[in-house]
Amino acid sequence: MSSKYDDLIRFIPAIKDDNFGKWIVDHENNGTLEHPIQFPFVNYSVCVRELEHAIYKFDENNPDMGIHNYGDILEKNGIKWETRSMEAADVSKLDDVAIVALLLAAVRAERFCDGALMSFLESGAVLRWLERLQEIAEQ
Repeated sequence: MSSKYDDLIRFIPAIKDDNFGKWIVDHENNGTLEHPIQFPFVNYSVCVRELEHAIYKFDENNPDMGIHNYGDILEKNGIKWETRSMEAADVSKLDDVAIVALLLAAVRAERFCDGALMSFLESGAVLRWLERLQEIAEQ
């Protein structure tokens, strides 16, 4: 039995085995005009880049869910759009819209703060969210 969430939940096994990526820190340049420092950033794994693409594509293909308004969805579910609140969210009672909103909020956070997505991955939050989405899809 397939569900509209298959393109997201298919990442569960890969995320369990992935290293997510690596921080790249510039130790070679000294910050002068001739040798400007490159700010640290995460070079994400292929798995994470594909997951990020799948989340954006899911949002694009399901406008009726309104998950582009992820901030409002999180707020309605008592979750703030910030790392601690999102990672600590009890997903056992959240519906599919709230779960996908968490995923989209995590990838959008990366746009404002390098490494934000890495934090959600390393804490196990993304895996919990995807596993909850799988439970919903199986019901």
